[in-house]
Amino acid sequence: MSVEIRVPQLPESVADATLVAWRKQPGQNVSRDENLADLETDKVVLEVPSPINGVLREIKVQSGTSVKSGDLLAVVEEAAAASPAAPTPAGTAKPDAAAAVSRTGPAARRVIEENQLSASAISGSGPRGRVTKTDAMAAAAGAPAAGAPAAAAPAAAPVPAPVVQGAAPRSGRVEQRVPMTRLRARIAERLIQAQATQALLTTFNEVDLGAVQELRARYKDSFEKKHGVKLGFMSFFVKAAVEGLKRFPVVNASVENNDIVYHEYFDIGVAVSTERGLMVPVLRDADGLTFAAIEQQIAAFATRARSGSITLEDLTGGTFSITNGGIFGSLMSTPIVNSPQSAILGMHKIQERPMAVKGEVAIRPMMYLALTYDHRIIDGREAVQFLVAVKDCLEDPGRMLLGV
Repeated sequence: MSVEIRVPQLPESVADATLVAWRKQPGQNVSRDENLADLETDKVVLEVPSPINGVLREIKVQSGTSVKSGDLLAVVEEAAAASPAAPTPAGTAKPDAAAAVSRTGPAARRVIEENQLSASAISGSGPRGRVTKTDAMAAAAGAPAAGAPAAAAPAAAPVPAPVVQGAAPRSGRVEQRVPMTRLRARIAERLIQAQATQALLTTFNEVDLGAVQELRARYKDSFEKKHGVKLGFMSFFVKAAVEGLKRFPVVNASVENNDIVYHEYFDIGVAVSTERGLMVPVLRDADGLTFAAIEQQIAAFATRARSGSITLEDLTGGTFSITNGGIFGSLMSTPIVNSPQSAILGMHKIQERPMAVKGEVAIRPMMYLALTYDHRIIDGREAVQFLVAVKDCLEDPGRMLLGV
């Protein structure tokens, strides 16, 4: 019995999706609930599982195609067994050849067919190993033409090119035009929207993280042993940010038409970098989370984001965001607000610097803090005082435990 594989019901806020890649090729065995293909939306990657055990008989939609809910993707034959020993009919590609052809574009396939090349023998330089026209042309240039004799007549001696004094030899100027992924296009749209609709301004401060480092060094082993997760800096920053938001509620607010919406809860977005782009999963009710719960949720978010299994619910909402450019070595930056939020806190590289401490010079682990905010509703006074509140909590972590 044949079973049709269709695009699953997409979330309400998602109109369509792009079929990024097939995980199985025609003729291959598939298991129940095994992922057959990846669908990319402007927010997350969705998997298309097989509903039965069987063999993938036919693919109806090629990679790179835009699809909607209910569109037919493929056909799976139930309870069938693959027969690798069976001869392949003339003109029908073997599974490996079919897989190779599926990762070539139309222009590349034309070059391959004209030069009678094997697609599976060409190494692709495009996204996900895709064979580009440049790859195919390079392979054609290095292969003998179809029907050419084994030994060719000696060619005439080439005329040497004129030598230009001081000019360096060029090895080739190759360009590739690659369309944005849906997520990257969505990120670009949101960033432009934020800068076009908000009056963004950034204020800075610096914090001495000596006390946090000392606390982490003292308890990191017992913390990890008890909770099964490392004690990082992000839990301290989330807790400090929540304390600052409680004191200055407008930083946790958002603009809706001509109204200011004050959120009496603290859903903190934590930026996570992935190969597909930046994602901001949300810690719900962060004021009620322990340090361990924050670290556990952040670790789970990072794992799901990088594996492509993060959900829309994980990314929806948020009243304030934190981003950590310091893990990449950034010393100072001006982060962009994640609209419709009104502010974002940027963390940076921890760097030892000479500081004046009680009239003496001491080497301290310092970090720059950056708060980008919407100046339409947040004045400089609130922004600066918010950063001072975060600084005070981090330089004396006991404040967060005592609520002072």
